[in-house]
Amino acid sequence: MSVQEYLDKHMLSRKIEDAVNAAVRAKTPDPVLFISNHMKKAVSSVITKVKARQILDSRGIPTVEVELYTNKGVFRASVPCGDSTGMYEAVELRDGDKGTYLGNAVTKAVKNINEKISEALVGMDPTVQLQIDQAMIDLDKTEKKSELGANAILAVSIAACRAGAAEKEVPLYKHIADLSGTTNAILPVPAFTVISGGKHSGNSLPVQDIMILPTGAVRFEEALQMGSETYHHLKAVITEKYGANGCNVGEDGGFVPDISRQVLPLCLTILVFHILDQRTLPLTPVREGLDIVREAIGRTGYNDKIKIGIGVAATEFCIGTKYDLEFKSPNKSGQNFKSGEDMIQMYKDLCIDYPIASIEDPFDKEDWEHSKRFCGLGLCQVVGDDLLMSNPKRIERAIQESACNSLLLKINQIGTVTEAVDVVKMAKEAHWGVVVSQRFGETNDCFIADLAVALGAGQIKAGAPCRGERVAKYNQPNATARPVVEPVRSLVRRSNWFN
Repeated sequence: MSVQEYLDKHMLSRKIEDAVNAAVRAKTPDPVLFISNHMKKAVSSVITKVKARQILDSRGIPTVEVELYTNKGVFRASVPCGDSTGMYEAVELRDGDKGTYLGNAVTKAVKNINEKISEALVGMDPTVQLQIDQAMIDLDKTEKKSELGANAILAVSIAACRAGAAEKEVPLYKHIADLSGTTNAILPVPAFTVISGGKHSGNSLPVQDIMILPTGAVRFEEALQMGSETYHHLKAVITEKYGANGCNVGEDGGFVPDISRQVLPLCLTILVFHILDQRTLPLTPVREGLDIVREAIGRTGYNDKIKIGIGVAATEFCIGTKYDLEFKSPNKSGQNFKSGEDMIQMYKDLCIDYPIASIEDPFDKEDWEHSKRFCGLGLCQVVGDDLLMSNPKRIERAIQESACNSLLLKINQIGTVTEAVDVVKMAKEAHWGVVVSQRFGETNDCFIADLAVALGAGQIKAGAPCRGERVAKYNQPNATARPVVEPVRSLVRRSNWFN
């Protein structure tokens, strides 16, 4: 084939002429670079290869990382891993060989990407997220993605989303907003974990975490500053009360003070309760944790601008129909074994005594009745985590029964970008709040930050303002979503819990 025949076959003469004319019209100082970019844009992007490998998450446990190749670039994504998985969420595929990474290796998931998913997606347009995600769901053929693994499918879904944004030459959050039909992409209120408890710590705090929410900030940068300053003031408070060892941090960066050291024996707290004032409630690990957080907030001077959130994770200490608030204590008194009604009263008292705006999973994942009754009181935002597990069927039931009023979205619980967008739409149609959340096993991938902004979620929970894999999420909206100028306060305009 001659040069002329080759040019004619591929219509190159016309394409080159168009590129040259465009360069002339643009009066570009570098015509070669301009023409090169112009020609590149004229070619539609397609997926050419998907390659996965095993990496370690923030806990040193294996997870999946993907590189998705198109004819225009390479796009990487890695997925988080939960500390525990529920029966209603998508299945995270692990090898199970106890001799390798204690059974936590993900080479099967990696193999599924390299040998099955890659073959199915090669040639597809990366901008058609729905078709890409559906192709993987169809390939898996199971309800909870147990064949290929939700960790495999999600990693590819996120990488494809990044490739789609690059093809459209828009920031990732704008691409996701387009996919979801969202027109009010806004910056979220960050929910910073500042104290860790529950089964993730060695102290006596039964709840999983205590958070601060800078709802009075005007811009995200200000909210980030408030969170950081409060965190460091809290470090000073903890050092004074518990010593330097109290400033050790948990998996998501929250401090883990030895709260049990400061608590009076139960018999003495009850005695103090009766002697001093019938309204004065006995000091408990939960109250002590809230007290030191409130003291730290007071030292910053942000008293009226920062609210407190509690991540209870009550499923972890629910036994039958009772809640054991001393489940971590080797010397249980038996006095803190509470009924659902007792728990409701405890939360009511806490909401009166502290500036609490949000309580997450206040009851067991199957305790729908007490969740509904507490949510009906309208005291604060009631967030469903274990109750919902980002599962559409559970969300639909919770909406019908008014069992909570906010969704905690963990994208690896559902497994694709498309499905995550869909459940957020469900929540918003029910006039719920949405909290886009981290997992305990994180990577430096900050996709959830773009997702929170794109979907107008209003809140993001990414851990403490400490540790690289946590801060990466908070730094992302601070940098890439700067054109969004709505004040943070507007993100929670649907409720008065944050006022």
